Amino acid sequence: MDRGFFIILGAQFLSALADNALFIAALALLREQSAPEWHLSMLLWSFTVSYVVLAPFAGSFADSMHKGRAMMICNGIKMLGCIGMLCGAPPIVAYALVGFGAAAYSPAKYGLITEYLPHEKLVEANGWLEGATVGAIIFGTVLGGVLVGDRASDWYDQFAASDFMSPAQFAMCAIIGLYLCAAWLNVYIPRLKVHLKPLHLDPVFLVKEFWWCARRLWRDPQGQLSLGVTTLFWGAGATMRLVVLSWAIIWLDYSMEHATRLIAVVAFGTAFGAILAGRFVALKNAFSVLPAGILMGVSVMSMLFVHSPLVAAILMFIVGALSGWFVVPLNAMLQHRGHMLMGAGHSIAVQNFNENIGILVMVGIHALLVRFLSGPIPPHATALVRDQFAVSGMPPMHVIIVGFGLFVALVMVWITLRFRRGVRDGIMHD
Repeated sequence: MDRGFFIILGAQFLSALADNALFIAALALLREQSAPEWHLSMLLWSFTVSYVVLAPFAGSFADSMHKGRAMMICNGIKMLGCIGMLCGAPPIVAYALVGFGAAAYSPAKYGLITEYLPHEKLVEANGWLEGATVGAIIFGTVLGGVLVGDRASDWYDQFAASDFMSPAQFAMCAIIGLYLCAAWLNVYIPRLKVHLKPLHLDPVFLVKEFWWCARRLWRDPQGQLSLGVTTLFWGAGATMRLVVLSWAIIWLDYSMEHATRLIAVVAFGTAFGAILAGRFVALKNAFSVLPAGILMGVSVMSMLFVHSPLVAAILMFIVGALSGWFVVPLNAMLQHRGHMLMGAGHSIAVQNFNENIGILVMVGIHALLVRFLSGPIPPHATALVRDQFAVSGMPPMHVIIVGFGLFVALVMVWITLRFRRGVRDGIMHD
């Protein structure tokens, strides 16, 4: 990997660091406003819906210009969403604008990697990229938690800063600085000599073109299974952040700041699994990692038997490592097949559309469960738990955790059996 690749990696890291810190700051802002608990799920839902709505246009946008320039434009859109939240816009609406920028950023980012490197390096590159992204989740989540935590609040009170802005608003000021640093790195991304496709402004043409690309990728045997797994992974991963937050607060009696650290442990495990996969799994053997997805679903269900913080941290690391191990090779396979069939930007847009449909469905179900099944707070609950759920009641953790883990495990069993049948019938390479 050369200097140009690591510039791309650095720009992605800083942008993702800001995105994840902003998510925690937005959650804190909702809590400062005493918003209902189900609004937390809707915050993530509003971010994700942009990926689905913009999917027919994001790929064409990314392929119409040098992708470093596209990344800079999208980074600016995300920063505008952060500024809007800081200036008093409703967090759910402002975070949707951040999702608007992220939706167009993703095809440019992954498309640039696909164009920049030969296909035999894609698994390794995806290991680096997922490791950097997950590292950004770790540090961004911890940074957001620290900036809105009790220690930061005490500091604001000591210096009378609370008269001017809340901890969540101060966190957003720091996050704007991260977006500016990412934009600075975008300037140095290499400009590749690739064929740029004209940007069609006719929405009917773009939707038809996107639909043709989606059908072609779903009809490709290897693309179909890869797309199915990555769709499940991102939907499960987004829901997992919300599940772990509630589980840590209710089950382990964590504060919001400490609960975000447990999410960081999951992310650290994912980075570890991603790096191992990039090192030891070749592209031709990408589908050999499918059983790890089954183990991940089973591991999630075991959360109900954990009450020790140390055991919880170990379990979350294992869940993350399993997810990183199985998603990186399949992500690389999907990028390779998409690049061969239709072009880098268009294939990533199709991938984003499907993956974020998965996120919308799973996060939406989580929001409905919390909204309609939440019960009264039990009398033995600690004061911390009472404060966290005073407005919305207690989420049904047993139903959420068992249903979530069982769903992931069963879908991965079905995908594994489908792959083995394809190998037996000669339409899939093992």
